[in-house]
Amino acid sequence: MSDDETEQIIGNEEEDGIEIDRDKDEGAEDIQGDEEDHVEEEKIQPNPLSQELIADSLSLLCKTGDGLSHAYAQLDIHERELTNIDILKSFIHLRYVDISKNMLKDISALNYLTQLLTLKAEENLLTSAKLDEMPYLQVANFSHNKITTTEGINHPMLEHINLNHNNIQEVTGLEAGKLSRLHTLELRNNKLKSLEGINLPNLKNLFVASNLLKKIEGMSRLPGLNTIHLRENQIESLEGFSELQMNLQYINLRGNAIPNVREVTKLKVLPMLRAVVLSENPCAEEDDYRLETLIAIRTLERLDKDEYSPEERSEAEEIAEKRRAEEEEKAGEETEHFESTLGENPAAPEF
Repeated sequence: MSDDETEQIIGNEEEDGIEIDRDKDEGAEDIQGDEEDHVEEEKIQPNPLSQELIADSLSLLCKTGDGLSHAYAQLDIHERELTNIDILKSFIHLRYVDISKNMLKDISALNYLTQLLTLKAEENLLTSAKLDEMPYLQVANFSHNKITTTEGINHPMLEHINLNHNNIQEVTGLEAGKLSRLHTLELRNNKLKSLEGINLPNLKNLFVASNLLKKIEGMSRLPGLNTIHLRENQIESLEGFSELQMNLQYINLRGNAIPNVREVTKLKVLPMLRAVVLSENPCAEEDDYRLETLIAIRTLERLDKDEYSPEERSEAEEIAEKRRAEEEEKAGEETEHFESTLGENPAAPEF
């Protein structure tokens, strides 16, 4: 991983990540927020999508799939306070649809849009992202809804799906066979307690910051991962990564509960690891935190936001070599002592 790539990953995480204060009032605030949302929903007035609005919102005239005629392929109706889009059932040639920032609870009309390539459906009132299998859908954004399940997301060409800021407690129904092209899964700010349901061997980027995770698990089912963002959870141990993860280069664990630097040695199973973020963990307060981390993981190029200097690398190498020599000397002394003990106490002859 190049420095630019690492900086971009860290930069993106800083921009995308949302800080969560997990204080004692959090539960009460969630309940109050749900009650307020319920009251607001009761006030919503029906506002169905009209032909007139569609006419003003269509663009990008393209050839139809059969090449025999032309039709508009793009529809942008975001932020129109819409409550119903059933009229879209007859617009089967749409490929790029933006229905974000409305008041939609039902988007089943999109099942008729079999040519759909990208879908923006964030900031609505959806409780599910379920759609019929879309043969060409590549990118979908369902963030900032009220989604509680990952069932019904089985689109063979899907590459990137955003489910950030929902109410998902567990991942189910994501079939590796039907999501073989999915490379990026975003599940920040949900209520996940486990990663066990994510069985996607080809997934490259996983974003699960700001959930309720207490341990790292299911990694052997994610051998293709390149980056994983686990910041702002409740993780106490770095146990759980797999030697099968030969491509994992970047791990963000900022704001967890990793107790000490000794935990870092559990990352030795990752041969391509280049960058780790452990700031705002108890381990980051230890003396020689940076140096001990580098001694443990010699492949590291960057810890938190700072790249390792040549001087730090030299010092880490010297200390590591000294410790190896001391361990070999100690092992030799123990072997010599054991052999001398045997000489003083020869085994009794057998009859």
